[in-house]
Amino acid sequence: MNSDEKEDCECAPPQAETSSAGGADREHEEPEIENPEASRMKRAAAKHLIERYYHQLTEGCGNESCSNSWCASSVGFSRMDNNEAAVKALELYKVNAKLCDPHPSKKGTASTYQESSAHSNSACSNKKMNHKDIHSVRDNFKDVNYLTEEKVYEILDTCGEKEDYSPLIRVIGRVFSSAEGLVQSFRRSKPHTKEELKSLQGKDEDKDEDEKEAAASSTTAMEEDSPTSSSSSRLGECSSGENDVQKLAPDEVSVDIEAVRRVYERLLSNDKIEAAFLNALVYLSPNVECDLTYHNVYSRDPNYLNLFVIVMENSNLHSPEYLEIALPQFCKAMSKLPLAAQAKLARLWSHYSAEQIRRMVETFQQLITYKVISNEFNSRNLVNDDDAVVAATKCLKIVYYANVLGGDLDMEHNEEEDEEPIPESSDLTLQELLGEERRNKKGPRVDPLETELGIRTSDCRRPLIPFEEFVNEPLNEVLEMDKDYTFFKVETENKFSFMTCPFILNAVTKNLGLYYDNRIRMYSERRITVLYSLVQGQQLNPYLRLKVRRDHIIDDALVRLEMIAMENPADLKKQLYVEFEGEQGVDEGGVSKEFFQLVVEEIFNPDIGMFTYDEHTKLFWFNPSSFENEGQYTLIGIVLGLAIYNNCILDVHFPMVVYRKLMGKKGTFRDLADANPVLYQSLKELLEYEGSVEEDMMITFQISHTDLFGNALMYDLRENGDKIPVTNENRKLQEFWETLHSFGEEQKRLFLQFTTGTDRALPTSHTCFNVLLLPEYNSKEKLRERLLKAITYAKGFGML
Repeated sequence: MNSDEKEDCECAPPQAETSSAGGADREHEEPEIENPEASRMKRAAAKHLIERYYHQLTEGCGNESCSNSWCASSVGFSRMDNNEAAVKALELYKVNAKLCDPHPSKKGTASTYQESSAHSNSACSNKKMNHKDIHSVRDNFKDVNYLTEEKVYEILDTCGEKEDYSPLIRVIGRVFSSAEGLVQSFRRSKPHTKEELKSLQGKDEDKDEDEKEAAASSTTAMEEDSPTSSSSSRLGECSSGENDVQKLAPDEVSVDIEAVRRVYERLLSNDKIEAAFLNALVYLSPNVECDLTYHNVYSRDPNYLNLFVIVMENSNLHSPEYLEIALPQFCKAMSKLPLAAQAKLARLWSHYSAEQIRRMVETFQQLITYKVISNEFNSRNLVNDDDAVVAATKCLKIVYYANVLGGDLDMEHNEEEDEEPIPESSDLTLQELLGEERRNKKGPRVDPLETELGIRTSDCRRPLIPFEEFVNEPLNEVLEMDKDYTFFKVETENKFSFMTCPFILNAVTKNLGLYYDNRIRMYSERRITVLYSLVQGQQLNPYLRLKVRRDHIIDDALVRLEMIAMENPADLKKQLYVEFEGEQGVDEGGVSKEFFQLVVEEIFNPDIGMFTYDEHTKLFWFNPSSFENEGQYTLIGIVLGLAIYNNCILDVHFPMVVYRKLMGKKGTFRDLADANPVLYQSLKELLEYEGSVEEDMMITFQISHTDLFGNALMYDLRENGDKIPVTNENRKLQEFWETLHSFGEEQKRLFLQFTTGTDRALPTSHTCFNVLLLPEYNSKEKLRERLLKAITYAKGFGML
């Protein structure tokens, strides 16, 4: 490349200079070949970052509450002269130290960076070229400030003919390093259909003239702006963008994603062109982060989200070249997206395929893992303080919820929330006297993004990719859980807790967090007990003491726990202290574990008859023929809860429906799949059978099961069920409940009044037997008409 070619570089952004720790230099360096332009761009990028460190050390970021120890605005910063600052800036650049964002009050710093870049570009643009052919090619694309798929292919074909791809490299550098240029690029002319969003396959579609005219007008508007004006002001005044957004669904964006994918597929195979994307991302990310942090740019133009969609389609983001500088800076910018923008991204990505979701997960996981293994994190150098790891985790959360939304959802079977009012008392409790208020009265903390999306993880039966792929084991190994738990509970604004992103934690780490939580509760109960004893003058026990006999362990334990649950349930929150009668030994955890193992071993013994065990599924289930009452099962639940609370791991396996119930979900037919797969498959085949069920299967509404003694028992699912054949028409058994669910709230209340004697959802009193006599009507319409008549005129002696 001659001198004129070197000087004609007006459209190329600075290139990232990667360190010897594994960046682009080490992988692509060859002794006999060195691209002069690429080398110059790397030096320019390094110079740009060193200058930012220098201004940070000498002038500061302008934020009076800055916590960066290498920023002149931070409290306690030791001032240094210019020479010291220059040396220190170079050192900070080498170690990739934290770099502050220029505060709005510090406009001089931001303008310095812009003016430096503008001066460099203007100096290059004033030079002339000697080669007329190359000059002709380059002049043709100097006015390209945004891209369409057709424009990329046009430039690519022209460069191919001349065997000179530098014009395309500069256009990519100019557009992909500019927020406003990237936002306007690859716009689609019409909204996607739902089918298109789900497939998002590469289909070559022609662009109509309307899109070209809109793009041309956008280009004219951008050219009229001053080169030094902020991207946020230009984007905020784009009325066409607002009109586009108003026409979009909550899961749509105005960018043509298929076109972006096709462009990437054609361009990323060229190493030189790929480097242009990398360099542009380094230059783009800090400006985007500043826009989102200080200029509220997304609320002005929601199309700003397009640039994140476009960048994330780059399938090489997880490659080593991006991990050093480009991807960390981009993640930091992306993590500053407002909640509404994050939710829109999650909804959009939920339509992606499992492979596309997995690629994005791997991108963020690669960065987290790279940062973890390349640093020495410990109790003094917390991984929570690493900006790149924290930002990548926040970005991973968006993909996590996209994975949930795109999976197999079951949102119609959530239990109704408990609206029972908290009992009021005129007496002040000791906690209130001491100024202690119970936090999180409505349950565990809910993630804001989960609330914004209106989805719960428990609503997803099967995600697009397994939840296990979101767990990062290297991160779990270096995470100081005691510190992280403190950040989570204290909610320190300047500290990030990985417990707010529990999907990235493994079972061991989560159990450790649960252990800390339980221990703090136990300590709190002991403290309250001591205070009560001082105030009331009574000697109260700060522990939950259980004294049992080995040969009567179940009776002793359940009787004692029943008394505690009835008299003072708060004692269950105390630390358990078990004592075996006639045995000496202090319970420091080992005795309690032995106690729970013995109790569980006896409770779940099939000979006891409370639970059954399926040899095929290796799961326990409640014995429908058990002689025990509901209260006994409640006590068993207390025992299991105490075991978890006291950090005792039990070898008990239930079907997933049990855990779904604990999360507030109702059991459905689909839950039978893992609880009793044989029965589930049989009923499924019955429902899907296309032949004559009555003639081919010859079954009735009667089932059989065995009792505790192995005797076969027959049970009618309907009155005289043994005489009613199952047919294609009646095999669902759904007409009554469909009719009932179609009632309004007042009609449902009347139905409860009709059947139980009370219209409360959870009745406390009943009529004699609470029996509903339901004749077999010949049509659904007649069933509805008679049922409405019965509950409407239920006064008097119409009930039995």
